[in-house]
Amino acid sequence: MSKILIIEDEEPIRRVLVRILTEEDSSFEIHQASDGKKGLDLIKKESFDLVLCDIKMPKVDGIELLQRTRKTNLTLPFIMLTGHGNIETAVESMKLGAYDFISKPPDLNRLINSVRNALERKELVTENKILRQKVAKKYEIIGNSEPVMEIHAVIDKVAQTEARVLITGESGTGKELVAHNIHEKSTRSKGTFIEVNCAAIPSELIESELFGHLKGSFTSAVKDRQGKFEAANNGTLFLDEIGDMSLAAQAKVLRALEESKIQRVGSQRDISVDVRVIAATNKDLKKEIENGNFREDLYHRLAVIMIEVPELSKRKSDIPILVSHFSKLISQEQGIETKEFNPDSLKLLENYEWSGNIRELRNVIERLIILGGNPISKDDVNLFASKK
Repeated sequence: MSKILIIEDEEPIRRVLVRILTEEDSSFEIHQASDGKKGLDLIKKESFDLVLCDIKMPKVDGIELLQRTRKTNLTLPFIMLTGHGNIETAVESMKLGAYDFISKPPDLNRLINSVRNALERKELVTENKILRQKVAKKYEIIGNSEPVMEIHAVIDKVAQTEARVLITGESGTGKELVAHNIHEKSTRSKGTFIEVNCAAIPSELIESELFGHLKGSFTSAVKDRQGKFEAANNGTLFLDEIGDMSLAAQAKVLRALEESKIQRVGSQRDISVDVRVIAATNKDLKKEIENGNFREDLYHRLAVIMIEVPELSKRKSDIPILVSHFSKLISQEQGIETKEFNPDSLKLLENYEWSGNIRELRNVIERLIILGGNPISKDDVNLFASKK
């Protein structure tokens, strides 16, 4: 059921609007205000899905009401109602964020279409907001140890810039979480976040994956294909395990970073791209440079800001927090009762040598949640965590 507020000082117009909307959909919950001040008070007190607002009104006019609402509510759609002599003012309202404007007396089809489209857009915006919150929760960096706090501090400083970031650390430490957090806190957060695992793609296919290809450029190229650089345009491209990238692909990535242009495999045409690149590796790239496996010039392009993600053994004070987090998350995913860990079991988990870092810890917690008792005991940990 959609909740609609009509703000209009002419009572006959309000009656017409109410009739049109209720005949179109009897589930609409219609509220009315006879002037801008009353409308503004209602918006502050209640939650609406759409506002139909006259422009010329006593006390607070429609433009001022729109401006004041926008300061606290950016997603509430406004359809402005205007007389034929106020078209310029209506256009100005669109620049201020109104969804649409309709001349009075309102045309039935025009009004219904605008209302339907505005409500659909509001629903999409709300769904997108919920989805982004779920994504942010999924990639939350858990812990309050000193190393984690330092990482948060660097992310907050670097996220709003366009600086490239190189994230280092052992496998399973959560380097991808750092990359996601940088993107979500950046000015590119409304753009796409594209992740490429360079270690998982065969060397002969990595260039096609990154830059795309033209039909017929190689045996299996049956049609033109867009690469990840193009897909990430105006967003962020995360190159995970970049230390495993071939030298030929490294040369093309370097050109893309230097010139903001790429060429699809089999093409000579330049394609401009606006992409922020974040890279990660579990290798010592300086040693890889010495061994001739990694380009030094690319390293310096990528490593403007360095963030080292510590292994779990260096942040053991975070283990109880991580255990609690994973316990709740896994229980929700599996649809089973959330289990508690007694102090002895937590102490044992803190003393384990987590060679697989957080990824290994999560797997062990999942095993304990499914197979262990409630609360999970030291014996459960000895029995199930030892099967790592």
